[in-house]
Amino acid sequence: MEKSVAVVVLLMVLLGADQVRSSASDHRYKEGEAVPLYANKVGPFHNPSETYRYFDLPFCSPENVKEKKEALGEVLNGDRLVSAPYKLDFRIEKDSELVCKKTLSKEEVARFRDAVNKDYYFQMYYDDLPLWGFIGKVEKEGRDPSDYRYSLYKHIQFNIFYNKDRVIEINVQTDARNVVDLTDDNKDSVDVDFLYTVKWKETSVPYEKRMDKYSQSSSLPHHLEIHWFSIINSCVTVLLLTGFLATILMRVLKNDFVKYAHDEETAEDQEETGWKYIHGDVFRYPKYKSIFAAALGSGTQLFTLTVFIFILALVGVFYPYNRGALFTALVVIYALTSGIAGYIATSFYCQLEGTNWVRNLMLTGCLFCGPLFLMFCFLNTVAIAYNATAALPFGTIVVIVLIWTLVTSPLLVLGGIAGKNSKAEFQAPVRTTKYPREIPTLPWYRGTIPQMAMAGFLPFSAIYIELYYIFASVWGHRIYTIYSILFIVFIILLIVTAFITVALTYFQLAAEDHEWWWRSFLCGGSTGIFIYAYCLYYYYARSDMSGFMQTSFFFGYMACICYGFFLMLGTVGFRAALLFVRHIYRSIKCE
Repeated sequence: MEKSVAVVVLLMVLLGADQVRSSASDHRYKEGEAVPLYANKVGPFHNPSETYRYFDLPFCSPENVKEKKEALGEVLNGDRLVSAPYKLDFRIEKDSELVCKKTLSKEEVARFRDAVNKDYYFQMYYDDLPLWGFIGKVEKEGRDPSDYRYSLYKHIQFNIFYNKDRVIEINVQTDARNVVDLTDDNKDSVDVDFLYTVKWKETSVPYEKRMDKYSQSSSLPHHLEIHWFSIINSCVTVLLLTGFLATILMRVLKNDFVKYAHDEETAEDQEETGWKYIHGDVFRYPKYKSIFAAALGSGTQLFTLTVFIFILALVGVFYPYNRGALFTALVVIYALTSGIAGYIATSFYCQLEGTNWVRNLMLTGCLFCGPLFLMFCFLNTVAIAYNATAALPFGTIVVIVLIWTLVTSPLLVLGGIAGKNSKAEFQAPVRTTKYPREIPTLPWYRGTIPQMAMAGFLPFSAIYIELYYIFASVWGHRIYTIYSILFIVFIILLIVTAFITVALTYFQLAAEDHEWWWRSFLCGGSTGIFIYAYCLYYYYARSDMSGFMQTSFFFGYMACICYGFFLMLGTVGFRAALLFVRHIYRSIKCE
């Protein structure tokens, strides 16, 4: 418990360090004092991963473009902050101030026209407050694209609200009448006067509540109703499943216990049937036990990572536009919890009488990180080819490699050594026979794949409503802040996964199929496959994402996330099944 508290405190310190640095001036300004304004990125509105540096488009550039030093999480988030060409001094109003006069070449006009056609938006930060705006508009006067008119906004108005000596709110307005026509691609050049206006207004909103408006969109009454409907839907699923287990499964088990006890009293030599018949095989160690133990270790680590992320979210660390906080937390917590993966995997592997624990430890370290690293290499190469901000700089890659080498790997090894030296024995309530019994021929619906489909559907049905909001936040511009509801849905997901895996394990054993180890893991983790199937639906039916880069990022990183869910929920399913199997075989007398 003390270690858990220490990890949370360390994370809050790390995540808050950047905020401490940025608040060194306490965000207080005197009239006429310069307030920092940074241009971040531009990109197609419907492709959130496809973002580019602000000055990749031929905007007015200041004489000395200064890049802001960014934390690890900000870089991973694709933020590349540079000094903006506008001067928004505190409480100094400006009317149609000239930024620069620029003559756009034919190539620059084509770049702007292409950006307007793809609904490019820009993002900036003013005193750590985010602001957005579109760079132009498309007027669709006819059905034929050749009739479209492309206009570039050349006048931006900043509306800034202040309370005494602090900035509270900022938003951007573009003047639809003050535009430059970019439709004609035969012109050799276009002259543009880029202008901006600054308006200051006083407000009574206190500084402490200036970020509240960004989280209010997800807390609107109609959104909350949908979220609560999601929870009620999930709770009904849990109650139905729990009722099914309580009435059917427990009644069947009770009848089994009575029957087996009666058989022992009346006819000692009577042939056993059902799950008691395979008592000598049910605790026979699974095939590929090294991979199995590594999967349990990785799944336990990812479960711990998820719990810590929820703790940080519930205490308010991930407020809207706390740039890169989530990515920093994921990297640091994953590194710090690698010892858990090493300990669980190696101790369980040794309980299964495995001998090559070093290979098992290496497998544990690569089971999740390996596919993630390969996917990252591919997607980073795509981002480099597109010259997008999602491409990580060499220095950031070196930092991540150093974290993996100096923190993750040593903790993994230490956990593995501790697991090997724990010398815990596998607690099997019945003895395992020397030779395995033959599994009877079973109907097709008792096969692994149909059972996985049955096991994954119920947990997925408990979370699918909430999934849309999560996807719209991660792969869109919707803000998600109702972490308490998300945590309740997560708990429901764990309960449903455990219950359905236990039920299917019982029916498998009742059919005298004793190979339940891998089956329980695969059935528990099958929800991850359903989530990936939902990705296909979301991409084609609920989003407007397009292009090779965005498609690669969406399906690539979602494959890694769903694989992580598969390992985590598979571990939950197996642990629940193991507790159940131990309980029922401990309750009967076996030869």
